[in-house]
Amino acid sequence: MAHILIIDDDRTIQILLTRTLKKSGYEVSIASDGITGLELAEKIKPALIISDWLMPRMGGLDVCWQVKQNPALATTFFILITSKISVDDRVQGLDAGADDFICKPIDLQELKARVRAGLRLHQLSQDLQKQKQLLEQQKKLLEKQKHQLETELSEAADYVSVVLPESLRHEKINIDFRFIPSRQLGGDIFDYFFLDEENIVFYLLDVSGHGLGAALPSISTFNLLRYGNLGKVNYKEPNQVLFSLNNFFQMSNKNDKYLTIWYGIYNINSNKLTFSSAGHPPAIYVYQDNSDKFQVLKLKTPGLPIGMFPNVNYDNSSYEIESPSTLYIFSDGIYEIIGKDKQMWGIDNFSAILEKESDLDKILAQAKSHNDSDYFSDDLSIMKIEFK
Repeated sequence: MAHILIIDDDRTIQILLTRTLKKSGYEVSIASDGITGLELAEKIKPALIISDWLMPRMGGLDVCWQVKQNPALATTFFILITSKISVDDRVQGLDAGADDFICKPIDLQELKARVRAGLRLHQLSQDLQKQKQLLEQQKKLLEKQKHQLETELSEAADYVSVVLPESLRHEKINIDFRFIPSRQLGGDIFDYFFLDEENIVFYLLDVSGHGLGAALPSISTFNLLRYGNLGKVNYKEPNQVLFSLNNFFQMSNKNDKYLTIWYGIYNINSNKLTFSSAGHPPAIYVYQDNSDKFQVLKLKTPGLPIGMFPNVNYDNSSYEIESPSTLYIFSDGIYEIIGKDKQMWGIDNFSAILEKESDLDKILAQAKSHNDSDYFSDDLSIMKIEFK
């Protein structure tokens, strides 16, 4: 039952409106002046107020203005009763916040029609207010969930950083790296370790997608390779490692991820590098030729990404390493950067930087200078291997 407040100092009008509205099924309260009416309105929060324009202590315009300033009465529909019929008077009433007018002498049929219309608008306003409150609650919930997700992704990125190896300093080989996880966290991970006194493994992989769904498979693959859990595999043969990894890591209805990888073995005595790759960007090898000019080679073998099809064969390739020289292994996040001109930086431009610059921090500074954002949209990983 809708609650209607009548504010009028005329006893006859009070009785007339009360009888009419109660017969129509409404609950009615009465106040005889503006101040009392305002106090009552704050207490009962009526759906609709019918107020006389001219009253002692506080007129209808002032009551209307104060009602409309009160958030608790924001949806209350306000009707002014007036004998003033000029356009200027109506403008004045509308400026005060009045929603409708009834002119004296009051036509009861018109009154009931305007009350019904006002109550429909009041109900609509309440519905809209509830929807707004619900949207605000949903927004707060989404912000909370977003903050929680960002915290979890940050923790995951920290974990990835923790499991990465330390920089390597050896009499024949040095290895350094940089890893910058994106806001979404991707599937980049890399590792290097000695298989025996002569052979060292180094690889970098990138699982498709972003978030924990990409990070978890990358950590799983990292553990498989680090602890030799691929079964009977000759870990000195990169193509066999990729073959076994591919059969272990197959896409399915529950797993839609695949990964790319560059995997190499270096013999520190023979200076022989043996490598294989599966859909990964080529490693960049930088050395000086006989005329002391820097040369750049892209080292890559053909091969589908890991996980797409079972029993895929991968190829080995070998290269005799010059000393001194440098090998860079990286993920595509370091060169698939969209610049201010909305063009991708590209691997050729990135390779040209490696030909001139060997400092990893300066290389990353170049990447950042080409990025049209304050952060990278994908994980950025690069490994620098110096042969001495």
